Amino acid sequence: MSAVQILVIYNELNRIDGAKVISYVKSLQDPITGEVSGDSWGEKDTRFAFISLAILSFFNAIDSINVDGVVEYVEKSMNYDGGFGSEPGGESHSAQIFTCLAALAIAGKLQIIDRERLSRWLAERQLKSGGLNGRPQKLEDVCYSWWVLSSLKILDRVHWVDKDRLCEFILSAQDSVGGGIADRPGDMADVYHTCFGIAGLSLAGFKGYNLEQVDPVYCMPVSVVKRAGLRGWLDAVPKSWKE
Repeated sequence: MSAVQILVIYNELNRIDGAKVISYVKSLQDPITGEVSGDSWGEKDTRFAFISLAILSFFNAIDSINVDGVVEYVEKSMNYDGGFGSEPGGESHSAQIFTCLAALAIAGKLQIIDRERLSRWLAERQLKSGGLNGRPQKLEDVCYSWWVLSSLKILDRVHWVDKDRLCEFILSAQDSVGGGIADRPGDMADVYHTCFGIAGLSLAGFKGYNLEQVDPVYCMPVSVVKRAGLRGWLDAVPKSWKE
């Protein structure tokens, strides 16, 4: 997916054989259950539900797979707390919640979630440090600035967390010499946490830098997503969420 995203960002998607990409993604879906595997080895996970729909949406081809089957698999992975796991019965986890929400957004099926319960669960991920964790009883981590805030953004509930304190936490994890961002203050910076830290700052509306607005479904600049014609997921947001 990341390779396709890069090509979309640089407006160079025509440099690859889109028909083969579509055919490959289609081959990974179980035609009976609707589940999508990550590769030919057959590992199934709600991550791949999102990845498959996202890739196909870049080519305006989500109808090439059984979208209802993907949605059904995601819905079966929803838990009593409103969250989603990696598979049906799996523990709710912030990253899996993002993948499921984003998949449902692309599929135009956000109405199946329990918005109130899920929003509460996500808001409870903020700790005293201002940072966010992935699930109860775990440490805060900069990467969840993306996984949690993106989900709250889709739910239109970013204001349910203290954004200023979150931004302070993210910035406190920045390497004062190298400039990168670590998972938490005092640890080694890396590209992964730098990416999601900056994305989190953007979603939180941080004003210290001239940051691009980030789309919460695709983790790409809104300007790029608009150019690609992929902001249509906003039209599928339930009207009651906007009232």
